[in-house]
Amino acid sequence: MRTLHCLIAGLRPAFPNVVNRIAIPSIVVAAALALVQPCAGLAFQFRATGSQAMVHSEAPATLLPNGQVLIAGGKDENFDPIADAELYTPSSGTWSATDSLPAARTAHSATLLPNGQVLVAGGVGSDFGRFKTTQLYDPTTGTWSATGNLAKGRTSHTATLLNDGGVLVAGGLGDAIVNIRSAELYDPVAGSWTTTGDLKGARSLHSATLLSDGRVLVAGGITGSSNSIASVEIYDPASGTWSTTTPLPEGRYLHSATLLQNGMVLVAGGTGDSGDLDSADLYDPASGTWSPTGALPVEVYAHAATLLPNGAVVVTGGTVSPAAFSTHAEIYDPRNGTWTVTGSLNVGRRNHTSILLRNGRVLIVAGATFPETKSVRTELGSRVQQ
Repeated sequence: MRTLHCLIAGLRPAFPNVVNRIAIPSIVVAAALALVQPCAGLAFQFRATGSQAMVHSEAPATLLPNGQVLIAGGKDENFDPIADAELYTPSSGTWSATDSLPAARTAHSATLLPNGQVLVAGGVGSDFGRFKTTQLYDPTTGTWSATGNLAKGRTSHTATLLNDGGVLVAGGLGDAIVNIRSAELYDPVAGSWTTTGDLKGARSLHSATLLSDGRVLVAGGITGSSNSIASVEIYDPASGTWSTTTPLPEGRYLHSATLLQNGMVLVAGGTGDSGDLDSADLYDPASGTWSPTGALPVEVYAHAATLLPNGAVVVTGGTVSPAAFSTHAEIYDPRNGTWTVTGSLNVGRRNHTSILLRNGRVLIVAGATFPETKSVRTELGSRVQQ
């Protein structure tokens, strides 16, 4: 019953005259219409699920084709890079060990390829060097194998799966902790990297979003002088070049960027030269412009955002002033451009990952946590009717 109202809402556009064609008792129709109304207004409740064997701060998590979730590398409770990897199984709510990365690394990217393998690229190691080596995880064997090397080692970059199956890596921090402009493409068939057009400006801690037309929108970030960036660029895979588009109303980094079902991009929160932000803006690829939408209930950065099947976006955790680990969660309704506060996380965390599982629940994993700074607990968010 929990998902029936969203199912009905999804059927309405396809069958606009279904009520006129089928004799349905009026009480059933009334009940169905009542269920449709709160579709985007669902609340969330969070509960603890299985604990990891290791702390994995600053490590991305990836949903695998079999429904499991992979997390590899990151920092341990002593802030040292690790190589350990673990798998979460939703049916049992437990974590289990899998093959470790060949070398410890943190602040890397992890991208699910069309063949079901996971590409890990970049990151920083125990010697503080930026990784050029990249690795592939095969869920069928549970093992890692080496693949082509990046031309430039980097961390705090973005990695985006393109429509042709390739992966675009852009920007980040290179050696000597200098922001870089370079971008590279991974070919999963050849297992190799090639350079592509450079970004117009060097940046790290930015966002990258695959648009509905196959282009990639890169927004915000930070420069080498620690100034936030308002500039926005679009990568065209057909030409391999970048072009500028309308800048953000305000520079920001450590924000979230989510592609909505209507093709627009929601950028929310972050921090900038003026301080932490609660503002949110929508990018329209058709016009190439930004417009303001409802502000978040709190100023927050380093949070996570997940698009839900009903078109809403749930934002969890992050950092709120004064440098506190947030337990807040809020839901964005794209129909009216407003945010609603929902159930809180059990543990405050930032720089974590939130993943929509196949069962409709949202897995909150990794990141830095507080007050349990050595916490290995993960959480599940479940939708409940308001």
